[in-house]
Amino acid sequence: METNNSEIISKKNNPEKKSRRLWQKTKNMTARCFRFLRILRYLSPFHYLKRLDTYIITKFIGTYFFAIALIISISIVFDFNENLAKFSQYHAPWRAIVLDYYANFVPYFANLFSPLFVFIAVIFFTSKMAGNSEIIAIISAGVSFKRLMRPYLISCVIISSLSYTLAAYVIPKGNVVRQNFESMYKNKRKNTQADNVQIQVDRGVIAYIQHYDNERKQGYGFCLDKFENKKLVSHMTAASIQYDTIADSKYHWKAMGWKIREMKGMREYIKSGSSLDTLIQMEPMDLVFSKGQQETFTSPQLKEYITKQIDRGSKNIVQYEVEYHKRIASSFASFILATIGVSLSSRKRKGGMGMYLGLGLALSFVYIMLQTISATFAINAGAPAALAAWMPNIIFAVIAFFCYKKAPQ
Repeated sequence: METNNSEIISKKNNPEKKSRRLWQKTKNMTARCFRFLRILRYLSPFHYLKRLDTYIITKFIGTYFFAIALIISISIVFDFNENLAKFSQYHAPWRAIVLDYYANFVPYFANLFSPLFVFIAVIFFTSKMAGNSEIIAIISAGVSFKRLMRPYLISCVIISSLSYTLAAYVIPKGNVVRQNFESMYKNKRKNTQADNVQIQVDRGVIAYIQHYDNERKQGYGFCLDKFENKKLVSHMTAASIQYDTIADSKYHWKAMGWKIREMKGMREYIKSGSSLDTLIQMEPMDLVFSKGQQETFTSPQLKEYITKQIDRGSKNIVQYEVEYHKRIASSFASFILATIGVSLSSRKRKGGMGMYLGLGLALSFVYIMLQTISATFAINAGAPAALAAWMPNIIFAVIAFFCYKKAPQ
């Protein structure tokens, strides 16, 4: 029995068997990791990119940002030369010029003319590829024109996502800083006051302010009427009201020199006092409107503002609706203009890229002009805001389909 026990103990403490078991466990674990990584490889988008895709995407994205850098640099030079006298007149500091004005000027105009840069980039490098017989070689190798369009569309997904993120969330915050700079050092005028403002703050509740000062967030000659079944049931007046900017929630106002008259049947009840904290469903931005105010709202803020104004029964929200839909429509313009650009410049012709570049610039400017015309038409003529924002895309989508059918297949 003693011998058998010693043999069992020696087998358990055998270092060779321990190392063999450890090696087997490590091998099994490594095999599982490789199997897991093999599955992840199929989930990665880079797995589906071939050499042709990488080649065209690199050229597309590189040319796109090169066009932005070139044209925006020229724009900065002309803009600085034009505004130098005003900057000197109003003593604008260099730090504010660089960080507050031009740091927000660049993304705003770059994103505004993003369709133009997409068109120029596609025309430029695709016509160069066609001139070097690269497109002919690709199609002769059995690659269809539809397959050739795939890297262009992947690039458009990247550009459109970046463009929408900037337009919806980043640029509006920069526009606030840029517009404040312009009102202080460039134009020296900003609308900070309003007279005779009357708005519907809730269903059947009408507010009136004789004069409002946005710098002090204070209004004078205030009146608030509440109607039920088209009958006046409450009438409040105040010598002045002050917006509470440090409150935890919105819509906090303080009324000074207030009086409330409530009508219940044939009786009237009057209350008055020197100071009253109250909740009124309005904010300072509802009282003072400035040019380009819709460009300072992020897309969630725009949607919330539009919904709130519609609930109030306000009709003066067309420019906000146009801005909201235009941000979405402009991001899809990259796909349409890239399709037109590839279809026009993929055929090898004598004369180089000059004709294609000129045609691309013309079509891009027509697209931007249509955007402006449709927005103006919606604001002044009462056309639907969504239709006005999407109309340039609809027209150019038809042109893109026609050009795609005429492209060398």
